Amino acid sequence: MTAYATGDLQPSPFDERVAPTYDAGSAHMFGPDALGPTVDVLEELAGDGPALELAIGTGRVALPLADRGVEVHGIDFSEAMVAELRRKPGGDRLPVTIGDMATTRVGSGYALAYLVYNTITNLLSQDEQVQCFRTVAEQLAPGGSFAIEVFVPQLRRMPPGQTAVPFHVGSRHVGFDTVDVVTQLSVSHHYTQAGEDADGRRVARYAASAHRYVWPSELDLMARIAGLRLRDRWAGWDRSPFTAESESHVSVWTKVAD
Repeated sequence: MTAYATGDLQPSPFDERVAPTYDAGSAHMFGPDALGPTVDVLEELAGDGPALELAIGTGRVALPLADRGVEVHGIDFSEAMVAELRRKPGGDRLPVTIGDMATTRVGSGYALAYLVYNTITNLLSQDEQVQCFRTVAEQLAPGGSFAIEVFVPQLRRMPPGQTAVPFHVGSRHVGFDTVDVVTQLSVSHHYTQAGEDADGRRVARYAASAHRYVWPSELDLMARIAGLRLRDRWAGWDRSPFTAESESHVSVWTKVAD
């Protein structure tokens, strides 16, 4: 199998190469079982107030949330992803600011800010992640909520000396993470079948992106630095209990009233 690299290692660029096929590659996240509970929780947290989505992307969450009557604003650094959002019904009505989610301010008085699907890990340093919390807190109304969905690092799967762990092995895709436990940086490697070459050999496309994994307790401390306090933590959007075996969590912090 021949593999071709997509370029230097970096956080996923979500550029003109990625954006047009992003939805298809994340199709399982658009199903009612995945999306329904997400929107249910966010609608309840927003109440009658406006919501701010960091890394709004192609609008997977923002559009159905807006359809329920929630005023949704967005931030995203990728003009290509926002262009895909604009092509969808209702996508032209959502205000979106192009910018870095760690530092970009778009307003104040938000009842809810949210960051889903592991995207907090696209910020590659602890300082950036802390700044993201601070920037969000500055824009929340007193009592407003910040919700994050992110995986729990699965370091228990790795025996001493092992630095790689697979997360998907299939006939058309193989994915694994390599982990540096000192810097908390992990690199996701993807080999995806991309047809055959002229000699009939299967060809795989290689892509990699860097992430900084973050522990639940570490997020709680970032929240405290920003003036937020933990309100809820679940294993998922269905509000199932968070346990030592949970592989992900949805956490909600609220802004302490002055």
